[in-house]
Amino acid sequence: MTRFGICASPCWAQNGPGRQLLKAFSAHLSRCSDPAGGDCRASSAPCILTPPVRPDYSPLSVRAELTIRGIIIGVIITLVFTAANVYFGLKAGLTFSTSIPAAVISMAILKGFRDATVQENNIVQTVASAAGTLSSIIFVLPGLIMIGWWTEFPFWTSFLICALGGILGVMYSIPLRRALVTNSDLPYPEGVACAEVLKVGSSDKTHAADIEHGRAGLLAVLWGAIVAAVFAVIVATQVFASDVAQAFRIGRRGAVSGYDFSLSFALLAIGHLVGLSVGIAMLIGALIGWGWGVPHYSAMFNDVTTAAGQLAQSTWSKKVRFVGAGAIGVSAIWTLLKLVKPVAQGLAGAMAASRARKAGRADTLPITERDIPIGIVGVVTLVCMLPIGWLLGYFGN
Repeated sequence: MTRFGICASPCWAQNGPGRQLLKAFSAHLSRCSDPAGGDCRASSAPCILTPPVRPDYSPLSVRAELTIRGIIIGVIITLVFTAANVYFGLKAGLTFSTSIPAAVISMAILKGFRDATVQENNIVQTVASAAGTLSSIIFVLPGLIMIGWWTEFPFWTSFLICALGGILGVMYSIPLRRALVTNSDLPYPEGVACAEVLKVGSSDKTHAADIEHGRAGLLAVLWGAIVAAVFAVIVATQVFASDVAQAFRIGRRGAVSGYDFSLSFALLAIGHLVGLSVGIAMLIGALIGWGWGVPHYSAMFNDVTTAAGQLAQSTWSKKVRFVGAGAIGVSAIWTLLKLVKPVAQGLAGAMAASRARKAGRADTLPITERDIPIGIVGVVTLVCMLPIGWLLGYFGN
């Protein structure tokens, strides 16, 4: 059975067996009408069963997407979230994705404009999501200070590192999109959640519940910021302490360990954003580091004269921390090895799309299936390699 039912007089799709069939498909089919505009029951013309209206992503659809308004909103959100992410990364050792909170904020802002579209909302959260990736630079550049290679952060060198890395990341994402997103079964839970937020923001004005849901999300963000700021002021005035720390000795060989608990609404928010699995992984890492690593390595010194707190911090910074760095290095190498096959598949898909474009079939593709031509990707990548080569020579000298 197709979407089309042949109507006799009386209309088969309105009377007789077709009536029961239409009831069964009532959740997906919205109306039965004569293409000429007349009543199907009085016509012998084909009866067209039209599904509910869906977003039009056809090549002929023209929608406001990359707008000046969206870019300005995205840049402002990016500045705020990047500063917050850098601070939390230096404080807690991890950063959070900014896509979902950016989608909530942009949805609430763009609801005030009558011509806002879900595509424009998506551009805003895409721009703002750069705050989550750009802030990861705190795990790289400070390392040059720690090893003594830099004594300060040169502005233009740091700027070039961030800019070139960002451009290459965008270029690499083009051949990887089909391999890791379109032709992959990866769950992408945060991406799915962000898509749901965007769908709420694109709902019609008749969906009062969706609009109220978006406003509730924005109010939650605002109230969370206010409560966290008030708590930070109270802690800064030392009305009460927010930290509990204690170091202690274990056994007779001078082994030490300790704990340090801190109440912070910012860390609670980070935990909510990164999810339970990441939080449990960090907890297990802390238990391994302070439950085994610090006592094990501190016992090797057999130092019973140094204060327990000082010895514990020294052992953690000089011994245990490098165990974590090794785990990060292994995970990075493992990730690169797993990306070899998807990269090859993505390049093959990009080359196939390039051949289709040269054959004149590009205009028939939906806008969501169009990528930057692989030739442009290659040229931009090669151009970026020139300043990257200069940077490598600069670091080498």
